[in-house]
Amino acid sequence: MIAEFISPEILGIFLIAVMLFSIFVGFPISFTLIFLGFVFGYLGFGKLVFYLMTLQFSMVMTEQTLAAVPLFVFMGIMMEQAGLMERLFSSVQMMLSRVRGSLFYAVLFVSIIFAAATGIVGASVTILGIMAAKSMNRSGYDVRLAAGTITAGGTLGILIPPSIMLVVMGPIMEIPVTDLFAAAIIPGIMLAVLYAGYATIRCYLDPSLGPVVPEEDREKDIKVVLYEFFMGLVPPALLVFSALGSILFGLATPTEAAGCGALGSILLALAYRKLTLDKLKDGLIKTLEITALIMLLVAASNFFGAVFARLGTPSMITDFLLSLEVNRYLILLIVMAMIFLLGWPLEWVPIVLIVVPIILPLIEGLGFNLIWFAILVAVNLQTAWLSPPVALSAYFLKGVVPEWDLKDIYIGMMQFMVLQVIGLLLIIIFPQIALWLPHYIYGS
Repeated sequence: MIAEFISPEILGIFLIAVMLFSIFVGFPISFTLIFLGFVFGYLGFGKLVFYLMTLQFSMVMTEQTLAAVPLFVFMGIMMEQAGLMERLFSSVQMMLSRVRGSLFYAVLFVSIIFAAATGIVGASVTILGIMAAKSMNRSGYDVRLAAGTITAGGTLGILIPPSIMLVVMGPIMEIPVTDLFAAAIIPGIMLAVLYAGYATIRCYLDPSLGPVVPEEDREKDIKVVLYEFFMGLVPPALLVFSALGSILFGLATPTEAAGCGALGSILLALAYRKLTLDKLKDGLIKTLEITALIMLLVAASNFFGAVFARLGTPSMITDFLLSLEVNRYLILLIVMAMIFLLGWPLEWVPIVLIVVPIILPLIEGLGFNLIWFAILVAVNLQTAWLSPPVALSAYFLKGVVPEWDLKDIYIGMMQFMVLQVIGLLLIIIFPQIALWLPHYIYGS
């Protein structure tokens, strides 16, 4: 074995270096993790690596919590297919048509509901862009502030439960998903309030940034406005919050609630007469594609992480950092900066499945609360979605609103990225923002 010439811990460092290089070059992440896990595992501890892979893949396949992933994905896709968010947006727009900056508030309100329906950022930003951009352009709204509101609102899907990322993160960090859901609610609402407050201040200082909706575009009949608002808001909100509430209050497991939510989304689509065989087939295919991507990555990263841990490198790094006489919050800031930078080229899936398990022993060694840390990671990754040069949200929005200049979209996103950094710092300084609700509900 090569371990006779080089220590397993150093071999683990080479493993991480080769893995990052391979991903940045463009190799498929899942197959890269499996291949490198095999090669370096065999070099480090021989045939045991084959048994290790069998064990890790079996553990993923029998993890009941992960069964909620395809069901929540399907629920979000069906709500998108049914056009429920478009009706909600138009109804909020009607309600606030006489308010300065009303379309900013409509985008943020709808983004909260949509974030709770689907944790897929690409879908959220795309749908919000399609719904809001034309109205904003017609009303003379500032492109930069509009782009920032849409992209920031779209990224709330990472954080606001039932977030797919939190469902995946729970088993990885060995934390109950219910605790993560409860911990994410207040930070998610806080960020939305920060966005709305910023838009309000900007529109107050410069009314031309978000003028009122033109007279000809307003609905005169208040009964029509109230009816549309009720029909647009209540059915999807009831579906989302009944699924989420049943999880938070222990009435159903995440998987059971996701199953009921998926069925409810089909019934809603039927009630709104938006369900067709083609849409159902398309929704099932999209669900299969997204779920296969996530689940293969979960299994591959579990195997990769097990190999890395077996080599002993995490323990070596943890012992080294703990031996340094520095404030533990300085180490936390370094970890947050690393996750933020990795969030530029990578999506949340490889970061949560590869990076988080590697640094988890360090976080436990420093004595930080894991639920609090998980929320910090979620907010951090949300921030990374808005940070140039990669900033995938910009390309999603540019794809559906080609008339907006990419430079303006970038400048708009960076304003809201600063707000997210402020939100992240507030959660670090005041941990109870994330920890109060889980403690209140579960007493832990």
